[in-house]
Amino acid sequence: MLKTERQAYILRKIDLHNRVLSSDLSTEINVSEDTIRRDLNELAELDKIIKVYGGALSKSFHSSFLRSNVYKADGKKIIAEKAVSLVQHDMFILTTGGTTVVEMARILPPGLQATFFTGSIPAAYEYAQHPNIQVIFMGDRISKSSQIAVGGEAISRINSIKADLCFLGINAIDGAGVSDNDWEVVQVKQAMIKASKKTVVLSITEKINTRQRFAVCGLDEIDTIITDSEPENPLFEGFVAAGVKLL
Repeated sequence: MLKTERQAYILRKIDLHNRVLSSDLSTEINVSEDTIRRDLNELAELDKIIKVYGGALSKSFHSSFLRSNVYKADGKKIIAEKAVSLVQHDMFILTTGGTTVVEMARILPPGLQATFFTGSIPAAYEYAQHPNIQVIFMGDRISKSSQIAVGGEAISRINSIKADLCFLGINAIDGAGVSDNDWEVVQVKQAMIKASKKTVVLSITEKINTRQRFAVCGLDEIDTIITDSEPENPLFEGFVAAGVKLL
């Protein structure tokens, strides 16, 4: 693989999953970690990514969630509009962070009265702009890669909630279920799923049939998957067969 092809692959991976590890990229591309580190350094110097110890973060994900910078912004808006259709008055709703969740927060109907629980600073800010939404922030240490509160205090607060819905922003999903690349975020997401009557996964189509290091949950713990594609897309046949609703 040429350097330009390699770096294009790295950029797509970072845009898709928000965070990458040098060791994973080395295995996937079949080059040394030194080569990957040089690529990441070059991309960081070009201001295309944020270089961190052991890997890199998406620059667009960490740029105040401006719509013009968000990867697949149009698709995420479609997902957000579908997600809003599931929200009803007086619901208790748990949400993770991520650009799709933030987009959903921005377009909630002005007359909606509901309570939103989140550990995401960008999402909490958007909920707080809403005239009739009660916002409860579940604070703890903030994960820089996901911009969401992680740790024992956050999980303890989640465990005390009985939510009607959990909107789960994800990194990857396939036939085995949802997966992520951050172990601390995985624990928070697992707590949110257990604390909710129903779990709704928000995912652009590109994340379908991809997988990350750590398992979050199986398909049997997911009620609905919302994507930017039509439910009839053959890509979703395995999920439908597993009893998951597509929206």
